[in-house]
Formats: sequence, structure tokens, C-alpha cells
Amino acid sequence: MLGEHSLLPGAVVPCFAQHDVWDFNTVLRRPAGTHPGGWKLVFSLELADPAWNLLAREVAMIMLNPRHPAVRAAGLPLRPRPARIATILGDLTHLRVLARWAHAAGLPSRLPDWRDSDLRRFLRYRQDNAGVSSVKGQVGLLKFLHHATNLLSGGGFQVDPWQGRTTRQVAGDTTSPDVVTTPVIPPEQWFPLVRAAWGYVHDFAPDILRGQARYTALLASARDDISDLPATFTACLSASGSRVPVRDQTGNPEAIWPLLTLRIGFHPRHTRTMFGTHSVGGRQRRAAITALVADGTRTDSGLIDNPALTPRRDRPPAPWIRGVDARALGTQVRALRNACFVLVLALSMMRDGEASEISRGSVVEYYGTPAIVSTKLKHDPAEPRKHWWIIDPVAEAIAVCEQLPSDSDYVFGPVAGRVGHDAIRGSVMIDNFIATVNAHTGISGLPPIPAGTVRSHMFRRTMAMLTEQFAGSEIALGIQLKHVAARALANRSTQGYGAADPAWSHHLDRALDAARFRRLEDLYRAHTDGKPVGFGPAAERLTELFDKIHDTVAARNGDASVARALLRQARVSLRFGTLNHCAFDENNPAGALCLERAAIPDGHAGPLHDRCRPDRCTNSIITPDHLPIWRTERQTLLTLLESPKLAPCRKAALQRELGDVDHVLSTAQQESP
Repeated sequence: MLGEHSLLPGAVVPCFAQHDVWDFNTVLRRPAGTHPGGWKLVFSLELADPAWNLLAREVAMIMLNPRHPAVRAAGLPLRPRPARIATILGDLTHLRVLARWAHAAGLPSRLPDWRDSDLRRFLRYRQDNAGVSSVKGQVGLLKFLHHATNLLSGGGFQVDPWQGRTTRQVAGDTTSPDVVTTPVIPPEQWFPLVRAAWGYVHDFAPDILRGQARYTALLASARDDISDLPATFTACLSASGSRVPVRDQTGNPEAIWPLLTLRIGFHPRHTRTMFGTHSVGGRQRRAAITALVADGTRTDSGLIDNPALTPRRDRPPAPWIRGVDARALGTQVRALRNACFVLVLALSMMRDGEASEISRGSVVEYYGTPAIVSTKLKHDPAEPRKHWWIIDPVAEAIAVCEQLPSDSDYVFGPVAGRVGHDAIRGSVMIDNFIATVNAHTGISGLPPIPAGTVRSHMFRRTMAMLTEQFAGSEIALGIQLKHVAARALANRSTQGYGAADPAWSHHLDRALDAARFRRLEDLYRAHTDGKPVGFGPAAERLTELFDKIHDTVAARNGDASVARALLRQARVSLRFGTLNHCAFDENNPAGALCLERAAIPDGHAGPLHDRCRPDRCTNSIITPDHLPIWRTERQTLLTLLESPKLAPCRKAALQRELGDVDHVLSTAQQESP
């Protein structure tokens, strides 16, 4: 059955005769993010019927063994790699729907007896009751049952009503394959969510880890022998350094009784014995503690004492948490784990499954840069280990998460002590983190996260869109997204991931304008310090403008704020670049070489960057910061010209480029003070 798969040690492979369940949990390696129930093929409900049951098992067997000689001889249009369990589960679901509809329509379970009109009726039924994606999967199964007719014991469909048409065409999917339909996370959600995750990782993590270590130590030393309970309580109460843990959520402080029991030295299960109202001793001890709480001089906030202070808008900084007992600590430990997961997704562009597969000790150095090593699952049955470059906050998030108590080999595995399956569910972690943040905004000081669906793939899409704003980003996106085609470092999906989104357009425009203005201020300050703005006609115009602003500021006895206001009023049109700056003015485009004899696309406004001539255009400004790049380019061209056996046409092109570079450098030298 699984001749083309790598089996786990000691695996007992299900046999074809098992007609109820094929369980692969102890047979094939289960991805970290897959629930154990998602690693079984269950032939139940409509598939319990003998005819449909046999058909379902045969379909699964064919998909698990696409290179079997019998399958290859039948000419089935299957991929050479075995289908994933999740893919087979999806097809069994489609087969279940087909069997249910056939029973309701009075059709036989023998597929060869169906007519093409029956298949068309079923397609109309699915189009009326399911989305396009589900309909595509259903059409794919129908076509499969036609092509596999010679392999199926009961035979398949005798006709394909949609011969020559793709599943996309039959399902009515009009979207382009190049269009990524994944929505972005809107900025009003993105910023508070990422800030909250970073707040937990960077600011709250030391408190949470300290509280967890303290709780673990208290549990390790807790006793079940309560024979000396009264004496131990009296000694603890009289100790000068003893404190009563309290919670104060509503302005009425209350002792945390189970934690106090643990601090005294007994397991929390004895809290009722120690402070219960059913005994005289319990009532006396409870009254003594209540008096201390009312006095307020010997109390603390529980497992996390002296928590970090967070800034508040309308009042002084305050502790981010109060009154932490074991349950609250568990909530915060899970929130910290979830925050680490959110931050890694947001800043690494990893898929949900790839982030879930991160194991402990996976942060390494790759080509001199920190990177995460994880398993790439999508479109790659070999499950290779890949590297994702990361920045310091991501490395910090993983380092923090590795310190959390867990019995899992995976960084984002379940927290120790939690009962349940070991699957890492990204959607659950994201939802729980948002819920925790929003439930404690009044205390933590974190801004609330607006309501709305947030999923792992949306982080990837959003960060890809933001990265696309930088020049030369497509190759970088292709590498980080693992969109590597056969002969390139990106594929057609890469541009779809980086496509702009209207939800971010206003924010990005404001951010770009702010960044441009900051750089314009830097140029103005350099000018006032006596440094040249740059070289060329456009630099002369910019220098004249800066001189006027400087004179106006001096005449008004103004300061930097006045200069900043005048700069904004001037509305300087300046686009900053790596080789030069462009002073193109849309209101007066005369002199822009990039527009001369050029076919300007409909709706385009501004210069054509791919036709830029920094050495000749009157709108070009080459600053002193650009000159090292030009000098390096000159040295590179000289080295290439010295290459032996250089083709004449190639040599002529290099000499033209060298002439352009020399023109820039000579102009800069002539205009230097």
C-alpha cells in the first residue's frame, strides 16, 4: 500500500481489506500542524455502503501509488508523487457528497450506469450549494473516476461530459492563476497585533518566565503531609519576609488562597483544609489572612512580583498585570507562546506548516545571516529542510519560546501540563492571542486589536506586499516565500503575493511621504552645514530653494520648526534613488529624458525609472553619497574591459557605459568646492 513512502520505525501498514479506517499516525510522519484525526482515512457514513466503500478504498490506493505499473499502464493523468493524506481526505469528502446525492436522486451505486446528464445535474447541484474551490475539487474527482474506469472493480464513468475542458473552466473559475486571492491584514489590525506580540516577547516575557520558574519550584517543594499544618502556618505568618498573594481586579483585594497554600509549603489541593470555613482552625487562619489583606502592607501580586510597567495615555506607567495565580500564569504562558508564533509568522513570511515544524535549536547562521531551519511541506513531498532569513526580533521570539515548559520537540508545541492532542494549530493560537490581548487591555496597557479574521497565510501575504515596496524585491521575495522556479529565483505567484492592496494604500502613501520628507530634511541640514547638496542642474535648483528657505528662516529669527514648515510648504518634488535622486516635476516635465520618444502607459504619472539617464538628465541629482557606487562601477567596467577574448560588440557596449560613468565623475569633480 505504501511502497513509495518512508515509513516510521516499527510501522504496521494498514491493509486494503480494512474497510473502516486506515490509520497512518504510527505509519507515516505526521506534520506538526496536523491533528491525529486528520491522519486517518475513515470510510464511514455514505462510504460505509459496500459498493461506495470499495470505490473509496480503490481511489485511495491509486492516489497513494501513482507509479504502480498498473496505474501507469492505465494512463491516468496523475502526478508521479504520491498524494498527501490531506488530499485524499478531500477527495473522500467529495466522494461522500457524490454518494449522498446519488442516493437522494435514486441513482445506482454502479458508476458505469450513469449518463452524462446525471453528471451535469450533479455539477449544477454543487454549483448551487458550494464555492468555486469546492466545485473544482468535485470536478477533478469526476474526471478521475472516468479516467480510472479500467482500474476500478465496479468501473467508472463511461463518459466525460467536459472532455477537453479544464476543471477551472468547468467550475467557472474566472480568476487568473497569477492572482493571489489571500487577503491582507488591514493596517488597523496589523499594527496593534504585531505590537502586542512584540510587547509580550520583549517586555512581558521576563516576568512570565520568572513567574513560571517560581511556580515550578513551589510545586516541586510542596508537601502532601499536613500533620504539622497549624505550626507551619503560624511560622510562615510570623516570618518577616512573608507576603500574601492577592488579586485586585475590581478594587476589592482578595487573597489567592491556592497560591498562598503553595507558598506555605503544601500542595494546593489542601487549600480547603487550610482555609475552609467548615472548621474552626480554617476560619481562624482565613480571618488572619483577610486582616493582612485589608492592611495591605504584606501583600504582593502573586507569582509575578514587580511586573514591568507599561506606558498609559492618560496616567503614569502602571504594571501590565496584577494578581497572578496558577490559572492566570497558565493563560499568560500560552499567550507568550502564541505571541512568539504571531511574530515569527509576521516577520519571516513562513507558511503555517513551516512555522509549526520549527524544532528547538533551529536558529542558525546561513550565509553570514541569522536564519531559521524548518521543513518545507507544500508542493514538496521530499520535505526538505530549508532556511528562512530572519531579523533579531524573530530570533528573540524563538529564543523566548524555547524557554517555555513543553514536552514537544517543536518550539511551538503544546505547553507542558495541557491535556489533549499534540497538533500545533496556528489559527487557534492566533485567535487565542487576540482574545487574551483584548481581554486584558485595561490592565496590560496594550491597544485593543480590532475584530476580524486573521490567519497564518494572511501574515505572509501582508509582509510580501510591504516588502514589494522596495526596489529589487522580487528575487528576495521569491527566496523567502520559497517560490523558486526551475530557472529563476521567483515564480508567477511571487508577484501576486506582492501585489498592492487598497486597504494599505493610504497608509503606505503617508509612510512614503514621511520617509521622503525625512531625507529631504537631511539634505537641507547638510546644506546649512556647508556641504554640497549634489551635482548637476537639478542640484543647482535645489540649492537655490534651500538658500531661500534659509534666508527666510534667518529673517524671521526662526528655528528648526520654522524651517521644517517652510520645507513642507515648498512641496519639493524629489524621488530618492540608489544611483541618483530625481527632481522630476509632474507640473513641468520638460527636460525629462526618460519621457522623450517613449511610449507612456495609460494612466502612468511620473518618470519612467527604467529609462533613467542619471548622467544626462536635467532632473538628476547625484549626491556625494552616490559617488562611491559610481567609482565602484567604473572599477568594475575597467576590470571587464581587460578580460581576454572580449567580443567587439561587448567591448563597445562596456566602453559606452564607461564613458557615461566618467561623465558623472568628472562633473562631480568639476563642481566640488
